[in-house]
Formats: sequence, C-alpha cells, structure tokens
Amino acid sequence: MYILPSLFTAGNIAAGYYAITQSLQGSIREPHHFDYAALAIGFAIPFDALDGRIARMTNTTSEFGKELDSLADVITFGVAPSILAFSWGFRMLPTTIDPMLREKLIQIGGFVCFLFLLCGASRLARFNISNNPLPKNPGRPDRKYFVGMPIPAAAGVIAAMVHAFIGRPVFNAWLASIWLGLVLLIGFLMVSTWRFWSGKEINFSRRHPFQVIVLIGLVIYLLVFFSRVVLPLLALV
Repeated sequence: MYILPSLFTAGNIAAGYYAITQSLQGSIREPHHFDYAALAIGFAIPFDALDGRIARMTNTTSEFGKELDSLADVITFGVAPSILAFSWGFRMLPTTIDPMLREKLIQIGGFVCFLFLLCGASRLARFNISNNPLPKNPGRPDRKYFVGMPIPAAAGVIAAMVHAFIGRPVFNAWLASIWLGLVLLIGFLMVSTWRFWSGKEINFSRRHPFQVIVLIGLVIYLLVFFSRVVLPLLALV
C-alpha cells in the first residue's frame, strides 16, 4: 500500500518530463508540441491532488513520500511550465519585428520565466516548513485557505493559456509583453501571503444531493468539449 501514493507521484513526474520534451520540440511549424506540453501539465494536477489524499486514506503517509512529492512538484509545476512559458511566449517571436525589441523581449522573458521557477521552489519550501500558516487577509472561518497561490495552480494558468491558443506561439511584441506581465504576476502571487481557497473542506465521502452529480457531469462535459475556453476561465478565476 505504501507504493500506491508513490505511483501517482511517479505519474506526476512522468507528465512533467513529457511536458519538458514537448516544449523543446515545439516550433511555429509544429505548434501541437506546445499544446501537448500544456495538456501534460494539466493532467499532472489531478495526480498531484490524489497522491496525498490516497496516502491519508490508506494511512501510508511517510517523510519519503512528502519529499518525493515536493521534488515532483518542482519538476512538473516549476521547471516544465517555466520552459513552456519561455519557449511558447518568447523564443518563437517572429523575426519580422524589430530585432532589438525581439532580443530584449527574449532576454527579459527568459529572466522572468526563471523568476517563476524560483518563486515556485520558494513557495514549496515555505509550504514544507510552515505549521498552520495564516494568510495576511483571513477569510471565512469555515473555509480552508492556502497562504500564497499553490504551484500547481500557477502552472495550470500557464498551461491553460497555451492550450487556449492551440499551442500557436506568441506572434507579436504586444502579446509577448502581456504574457511577460502575466508570468511575473503569477510568480509574485506564489510568494505572496494572500489567501487562496484550498477546497480541502469538500468531502466526497459524505452524502450529497443528486444535483451535485449532474453538476460534476456538466463540468466534465464542458472541460472535454470546450476546454480551450473553459480552462483559461477556470484558471484565471
């Protein structure tokens, strides 16, 4: 039973590794690789959510599992989205724009994507050593909150935006500037002390009205058939 949570963590790492390889293969002629990378990061989020829950349900939590989960998160939600954000948003800028501006955007974009990775690793380190932290702006007492944006949510924003464009790289300087600001904002939110709803008080083992099943089915339908619209909206919310 101790192997079961680690298998989900291994799936998390596999998705991150696949996302990195696809980001490196992506190009203007083959944008589907960027889309595959974004989807891999998206699929890794349920793996990350399930490994901890399964460990608690089976009473198989261990220090090894916690450390492995943190390392997996650095790879899948830190390294993979930072490479994807740089390759998709800056490296593929067309040569038709001003060469000086293009070079500056690539340089600054590379640095901002590194800051995203650094903020994500710092967020994980703070989470590992914190004991019942309180956000700067406490919310409702009946809800549970994270202090700072969780790194899977930050990676999900980047993946959702890339998926919304079907992997087609950023094609002008204005869009690259907006992307630069978004990546920088997400990195800042990870190391901030603002509250983010965790949803941990939701318990599917209890009884729920039948309408909840219908709502879950509707959400799954929208995610499957309208993912390029629903995922970015969900990520930004």
